Amino acid sequence: MSGPLNGVRVIEMAGIGPGPYACMLLSDLGAEVIRIDRSGALGQPGDVSTRGRRSIALNLKSEDGLALARQLIDSADMLVEGFRPGVMEKLGLGPEVCCQSNERLIYGRMTGWGQNGPLAMTAGHDINYIALSGMLASMGDADRPPPVPLNVAGDLGGGSLFLVMGMLAALHERSQSGKGQVIDAAICDGAASLMSTLHGLKAIDFWDAEREHNMLDGGAPFYRNYECKDGRYISFGAIEPQFYALLLEKLDIDFGGTDYSVQLNKADWPRQREQIAARVKEKTQAQWCAIFDGTDACVAPIVPLDEAIDHPHNAQRGNLVERDGVVQTGVAPRLSRTPGEIQSGPAVSGAQSRELLQELGFDTEKIESLIAGNAVSTD
Repeated sequence: MSGPLNGVRVIEMAGIGPGPYACMLLSDLGAEVIRIDRSGALGQPGDVSTRGRRSIALNLKSEDGLALARQLIDSADMLVEGFRPGVMEKLGLGPEVCCQSNERLIYGRMTGWGQNGPLAMTAGHDINYIALSGMLASMGDADRPPPVPLNVAGDLGGGSLFLVMGMLAALHERSQSGKGQVIDAAICDGAASLMSTLHGLKAIDFWDAEREHNMLDGGAPFYRNYECKDGRYISFGAIEPQFYALLLEKLDIDFGGTDYSVQLNKADWPRQREQIAARVKEKTQAQWCAIFDGTDACVAPIVPLDEAIDHPHNAQRGNLVERDGVVQTGVAPRLSRTPGEIQSGPAVSGAQSRELLQELGFDTEKIESLIAGNAVSTD
């Protein structure tokens, strides 16, 4: 293993969504991640968010299976779980138990609503969590309901990344105190934090509550996506006046100037959007890319998911790679001295059960006894 987290052991309680992605990031940065799967769980070998870890399948309803989980947690620096509040406590693996046994343990809890609050015990998904934060109300066309976005902003942005940030902060603090702590990472909390810029713009009267009426929500004609002649799309993001001027120059459009009095005239935005849309429809995406190539007009083609790996910039940066026949993301961010790497392919439930039991000190006879007694299962 390589990467700045080399030597850090993470125990992952198998789940879905933000927890596995957080553990993928930790693994890519060098951590040893061991996933505790449920006995009998079906593996998903194509799920790249489960890459880079080993799996042991335990029956946590059995005394032996629970004891093995506790033994693994006692050996760890971090634990990640994504159950509803109280589930780990019912299993006998709550922070009161685990952190008492392992004082250095950083106990990461990933939920949608958080460990407390009126909604803590209710079900929800990404769309619900970002709905409460004000994020969803700020997206989309003015004359339609807010769109159903990908779960990137909520589950992964407000969830996984805030969990990882909290755990790494706790790891740094532990180097001074010698003690671990519990991380309460909630998607609704992270999503609210991600709205900080918009709250700041609103405070200076630079953001309206109405959707599609602001610089960054598709209202501005110079910060918007447009359809080309061939049905493909192109994105414009020319916020600064010099970039705005260049955008209009390449489009061969004159709105009566390029200073802020023209650019930020919201009353004229609908007309400008309509005129730019008509001009963009005159050429194909490839033709527009050739026109804007090498300029600072802040223009980029909207690339379909299946084609993203072939874009020259992604290819050179290694943003997308093919491994074992599966296209997936590369490792990010990039560190100059201790770069991370993809350690292995997606985990298969119970694939390393025997291997991990051997590392815990069990002999072959005991391992077979645990498997026969349904405390442990293998792939």
